Amino acid sequence: MKKVLIVGAGKGGSALLKMFHETKLMDVVAVVDRNHDAPGISIAREMGIQTSNNWRDVLTEHIDIIVEVTGDDHVFTALRQASPAHTVVIPGDIAYIIAQLVEEKEQLIATLKTATTKHDLIFNSTHDGMIVIDERGYVTHVNPSAEKMIGKTKKEVVGTHILHVIPASGLPRVLQTREVELNQELLLENGKKMITTRIPLIDENGKLFGAFAVFKDITEVVHLAEEVTNLKEIRTMLEAIIHSSEEAISVVDEHGNGILINPAYTKLTGLSEEEVIGKPATADISEGESMHMKVLKTRRPVRGVRMKVGPKKRDVVVNVAPIIVDGVLKGSVGVIHDVSEIEQLTSELQRARQIIRTLEAKYSFDDIVGTSEEMMLAIEQAKLAAKTPATILLRGESGTGKELFAHAIHNASDRKYHKFVRVNCAAISESLLESELFGYEEGAFSGARRGGKKGLFEEANNGSIFLDEIGELSANMQAKLLRVLQEKEIVRVGGTKPIPINVRVIAATNVHLEKAIADGTFREDLYYRLNRMPIYIPPLRARKQDIPALCERLIQKLNQDYGRNVEGITDDALNDLLSYDWPGNVRELENVLGRAMIFMKYNEMFIERKHISLLHKPKEHEHLSSPEWTHESKPLAELVEQYEAKVIESVLRACQGNKTAAAKQLGISIRNLYYKLEKYGLDKKSMQ
Repeated sequence: MKKVLIVGAGKGGSALLKMFHETKLMDVVAVVDRNHDAPGISIAREMGIQTSNNWRDVLTEHIDIIVEVTGDDHVFTALRQASPAHTVVIPGDIAYIIAQLVEEKEQLIATLKTATTKHDLIFNSTHDGMIVIDERGYVTHVNPSAEKMIGKTKKEVVGTHILHVIPASGLPRVLQTREVELNQELLLENGKKMITTRIPLIDENGKLFGAFAVFKDITEVVHLAEEVTNLKEIRTMLEAIIHSSEEAISVVDEHGNGILINPAYTKLTGLSEEEVIGKPATADISEGESMHMKVLKTRRPVRGVRMKVGPKKRDVVVNVAPIIVDGVLKGSVGVIHDVSEIEQLTSELQRARQIIRTLEAKYSFDDIVGTSEEMMLAIEQAKLAAKTPATILLRGESGTGKELFAHAIHNASDRKYHKFVRVNCAAISESLLESELFGYEEGAFSGARRGGKKGLFEEANNGSIFLDEIGELSANMQAKLLRVLQEKEIVRVGGTKPIPINVRVIAATNVHLEKAIADGTFREDLYYRLNRMPIYIPPLRARKQDIPALCERLIQKLNQDYGRNVEGITDDALNDLLSYDWPGNVRELENVLGRAMIFMKYNEMFIERKHISLLHKPKEHEHLSSPEWTHESKPLAELVEQYEAKVIESVLRACQGNKTAAAKQLGISIRNLYYKLEKYGLDKKSMQ
């Protein structure tokens, strides 16, 4: 693995460091930046990677690649002049593109593997025998049906020339002629008679890379034709065979009128003999074209055609072949396979998986809906955090999905097979919260359980504990929680013996902790313990492009909750949702959609504008007298954030982009300033 030195630890350098670490493409040995508080420097320290503020201190003969991300041409030139002859110096944007290409390659390989698995499933599940050879005539694939027909195992056949497996095979001839051979008779060494179709394999450039044969065992049918000459007896025996088959079969005459169906057909389509026999072949079709009529016109078989049949519109796949006697077309026979049953089983399996997930942490990152830049950043940060044991602080307004993120982080971590314990710190009184979190000894207080009780921290040992509304803890509980985070141990109420624990803490709050520290209601030392890996979850108004996808997911959930079958939402109603600022975030969106579905009639399938008329919108005449309020009014929290962002941007501009000076002038820590810059998107502006 190539050893890499990253020079520049700003946003670009941080992104490259994370990508190299996640994809394990290269071994980053050191990260350099003149700013000790650069984001990449902090990340490198957490990863145990060497850091420095001077690249000359870490440049050695062992460095293979230097990635320069400062954007300073003088730095790039100096690096090229000072680096050893074998060391390659490349700009950061080139390295980022290369890393992205490699990552896309891995994704394409994964997609190819999935497609191959699906093809193998189809190949191995068909009742027809199938053998594939390469361009030299050697067998590469054989399915279980073919193994039974030829009487040889896959291990014996694969890698052997086709003529050693089936001496009478015509596949070598197909390799020479490159022509398809349809419905050819084949006699195997074991005496079985087959009807086979041979097809050459030719790629889009015209290059031959093999051939394959599909064959059916017709031994019993041939024996029947040879032994029975009476037409009535043949019909009787054929009917017995068809009726005993579990496959749904229908037969029509040369005019396309039904002459025979079996019980499996009636069970699948819901149509009786009276509704099919003597009726046109189209009588059983709900959606699609009659394959019987097509085969009667073309005299060629068709396979794998999707359609819907019967009054219940069952989704099926049909195979239809012509019946030709002495060169005369006598009708066609069709075999119908039920697809809806497979889809139903797949759906039930998915529901079972969802039920299993609810036994512990309910959600994964697949359950988080969002493609906006802000949400994708939060998801990527959470995925990165899940792989570390660090304490995580989820920040965001009420209703943005902080608990959803906590579930997903636990399920993506190496603790996912252990307990995930949820605690709402604001829902439990202070007198009970301590005993709930840390447990108690026997006789610790009046009413204490005999033998004592484990606390939630002990219950979550080796797993994760989610402390929601962490900003609501009292000063006393903050001190006790700080001890747990520092010492990795708890003391039960009424006890003296410390109990070691191994728990990952995921905290969440919608409180402005920096302001709480300034007001003296939140401990600064606890803040720094919790804020090792902060993740800001954007409000819904900042990612309105996610609303259509959120509506789709929430409607599915509400359909299950309310027993409804609503299919979606109209464009007019969606436009109303997009024009609203959602102070209650995703939780409010779910309430609006749920209320709409309650007031909908059962024959209405789409949520319309009239169903969400209760959605509050500012009226045109409601405005403030200040000249700044020429548009619709907004929630107080949003206005405060807007004002705070403007103040920070103004101070940064006055300090000419010097973040240390700006933080000092604003009276906040440099770490707090970086958090606010990222929260309001000012870090991008300051880089420009």
